[in-house]
Amino acid sequence: MAQTRVKAPRESVFGERFAVFAECLLTGVWIAVACLGVVTYPAAFAAGARHLRRRTRHEGGGGRQFVADFRAALGGGWAVGLAGWAAGAMVWVDVQAARAGLPGGPFVGAVGLFALIGLTVALLRAAAVWAPGDSWRALLAGAGRRTVLDPAGSFLVVGGLGVVALSAMFVAPLAVPVLGAVAAAAVAVEERYRRR
Repeated sequence: MAQTRVKAPRESVFGERFAVFAECLLTGVWIAVACLGVVTYPAAFAAGARHLRRRTRHEGGGGRQFVADFRAALGGGWAVGLAGWAAGAMVWVDVQAARAGLPGGPFVGAVGLFALIGLTVALLRAAAVWAPGDSWRALLAGAGRRTVLDPAGSFLVVGGLGVVALSAMFVAPLAVPVLGAVAAAAVAVEERYRRR
């Protein structure tokens, strides 16, 4: 007796894209909750990016897998988060020097601000390709190179960060789900770079 194979109904292109958008917003909420540990933001973005990669590949995953990835990424991610806060504090001192009118202050402040933006982009790009067992040091080194060698992709990530900042400025709670869009932008930029 021959078996007939029943095809699963295929989602429309609109339905599939809307589902990815909704998943980005949910992931943003997960990332925001995971960032409450202050130094846990690299691990939160890494887990969020990995979740979105699984979603776009139609692989399984959900809240439990996000938590498992978050715990795995937290191993070295907390040190990266601490270093990020230290870099932010140094830039804040630079900006204060620029405001105080010290000689060369505006130049040092501008350089510090651009360096902080570059480090943030490199961190997001590293988180976008993270997988369990990866070394954060190696990920950041590779992401730093890609940040410089792929300025168009880096600018797209900066644009995503700008959307979060504007969302927070207009409607503060909206910035929470939009964090998932930043993670999705970093994943898309890395996928674009990989395919080139």
